[in-house]
Amino acid sequence: KEVKTGTIELSRKIANVLEEKLAENILILDISDISDFTDCFVIATASSPRLLRSLIKAIDEEIKEQTGYNPIIEGANNEDWVVMDYAYVVVHLFSEDARNYYDIEELWEAGKVVLSLQ
Repeated sequence: KEVKTGTIELSRKIANVLEEKLAENILILDISDISDFTDCFVIATASSPRLLRSLIKAIDEEIKEQTGYNPIIEGANNEDWVVMDYAYVVVHLFSEDARNYYDIEELWEAGKVVLSLQ
């Protein structure tokens, strides 16, 4: 199955916001060949709960302004793991400990890395 062009574009827009707002270890993973529910994951680490909240807000505002898309946000009050669902793109924002614990990259290792920013 081929990823929609807009999906990669949206993933890159989100990654740009994450980079600009100082998220760490940003990864875009194309999982379209192995997933029925989405095409891409954008995964990033926030160094503090305050930064995590800031990243949620920045992504939500920037992407809404650029595309009009509204995500479904799960765990917005959580300090370890927040999911922002844009249908074809799902954003996972983790604390460092939670990212190491859940090791989502390992779970989805059959996906293709589109972008990796340390």
